[in-house]
Amino acid sequence: MTATGVPDLRRELLFTALGGVEGGSSLAFTIFQEIAVGIVEGRLPPGHEVNSAELARRFSTSRTPVREALLLLERESLVIIPPRRRPYVSPVHMAQVREVYEIRASLYALVSELLVARATDEEIDGLRAWQGLLAADAEAGDVDAYFWHNVGFRNAESSLARNGELQRRLGSLGLQMHRFRHLSLSLPGRLLHSVADHERLVNAYADRDADLAAAVSRSLVMRGYRAIERSGLV
Repeated sequence: MTATGVPDLRRELLFTALGGVEGGSSLAFTIFQEIAVGIVEGRLPPGHEVNSAELARRFSTSRTPVREALLLLERESLVIIPPRRRPYVSPVHMAQVREVYEIRASLYALVSELLVARATDEEIDGLRAWQGLLAADAEAGDVDAYFWHNVGFRNAESSLARNGELQRRLGSLGLQMHRFRHLSLSLPGRLLHSVADHERLVNAYADRDADLAAAVSRSLVMRGYRAIERSGLV
């Protein structure tokens, strides 16, 4: 993956979330994408009701693509579909946030170790393009752009580790993981801390210091968790 625009990153991430799902229409994906991005970026908060009839009218379609989209959202744990009630955005529980962040911290520490061992100097230099985007986003205070470019940075890292099973494990955490990440990055002061951590991480890669890279990566992830924990929002 190369550094690219925010809309392209959104599409790439959400198409990945549909991996293995058959029979979904392009319209169902469009509806899925709109709702998923709204949930991940925090515009649709926990408990927000998803009105199927309204969505069908907005997209000039029948209920069938809407149902397909909602089932995809339910699979990603972003929406709950109770019997005989409207679907609604799933709640966020601190215990789940902690567990996801603990898994992410361990997996990304392994990504960093493998990246140091397997990536070329040119590939590590490529991560600096992502770092430049993050620095620009942080300076502008653009949380949404920073978040999606951060997703791109992490996807680029995992591909450079050259371990398909590890990538699949990370992907299995789904869009719920990204929902938590966006929440963390939206908290006061988080962008500046995050961009500084990413710069230290890229420097550790360039120095071929696997131990330091793994430690920085683990610390970077858990700093995000601690920010959510301190915020009292969950």
